Amino acid sequence: MSPGSTAEIREAVRALCTRFTGPYWRDLDRARAYPTEFVAALTEAGFLGALIPEEYGGSGLGLTAAAAVLEEIHASGGNGGACHAQMYMMGTLLRHGSTEQKRRWLPQIASGQVRLQAFGVTEPTSGSDTLALRTTAVRHGDHYLINGQKIWTSRAEHSDLMLLLARTTPRAEVSGRTEGLSVFLIDMRKAVGAGLTIRPIRTMMNHSTTEVFFDNLEVPADSLVGESGRGFRYILDGMNAERTLIAAECVGDGRWFIDQATAYARERQVFGRPIGQNQGIQFPLARAYAAIRAADLAVQHAAARFESGARIGEEANIAKLLASEASWQAAEACVQTFGGFAFAEEYDVERKYREARLYQVAPVSTNLILAYLAEHVLDLPRAY
Repeated sequence: MSPGSTAEIREAVRALCTRFTGPYWRDLDRARAYPTEFVAALTEAGFLGALIPEEYGGSGLGLTAAAAVLEEIHASGGNGGACHAQMYMMGTLLRHGSTEQKRRWLPQIASGQVRLQAFGVTEPTSGSDTLALRTTAVRHGDHYLINGQKIWTSRAEHSDLMLLLARTTPRAEVSGRTEGLSVFLIDMRKAVGAGLTIRPIRTMMNHSTTEVFFDNLEVPADSLVGESGRGFRYILDGMNAERTLIAAECVGDGRWFIDQATAYARERQVFGRPIGQNQGIQFPLARAYAAIRAADLAVQHAAARFESGARIGEEANIAKLLASEASWQAAEACVQTFGGFAFAEEYDVERKYREARLYQVAPVSTNLILAYLAEHVLDLPRAY
């Protein structure tokens, strides 16, 4: 993908998505299969290398362009969840990876030779309390031994590399809550069967999610990203990029729901008139449209601030909050507009409805966003 205006990028993504329409996604959903052909097409077109600098074979674009790519995938009826991690994890690798790590991996990621799709953070016992994670990485000479478990690690079965957060210093030995965690870039091709086990989790939507187990997994010392013990600070870059890009996907979902519902409302005749003539149909769709437009502005603001090098904890969380709620509002309006036909597989509404619901829970729940804003923006007492 050559650099161009956001409008050109959007047009190119829409053109690519015409090759992967409803039947393609429905077949995958039924089989709970990974969209291998779609991801390959995105890679070949250069979209998954959007954030990788040109010197490493990428497009050297910013978060605004990445957000546009993912938004258009979702607005076209697809789902970027199969590959969006390769974009948002660039924030950690590009800002904190060593020169050698970037030279070794980024050209291969940009060309599609290897996939960086797995992000190992959440654990069964800690959930959203990242600082309480128990997975450990202990240094032994020229390698680390990793032990522990991660859950909701999406795409682990379809990724070559994993960005892993593990504890390298016991909590009792650190002075600050955020200290003692480190980030590792794991070559999963060598790890599976040598201390790493992957188990798929069947979920409400086709999201290729898994739980992973580490049993004395030995990784080279140069797998460490940045300095030991500073990993939590590093992944915040990735988390804020993730929340902004997920928000862009939600905006795309909202656009899809509204487009489908308004088209159906113009054509569907009941009692001798189109149902779109009724304010009971019009008003929910109009409100959902307004909410999506507002959320889109929040996404654009967060992306622009990220590109400027600013800390975007407030902006990314607000964008994720507004966009996830707006997309769900649009989903509800769409289901009500379609009525019973919304539950028929062939219209894709029920599939997208299931997919849209995820984003009020992950990658960060609405309640945690509200708690963050209350404490860090409004200066209220800490809730947890």
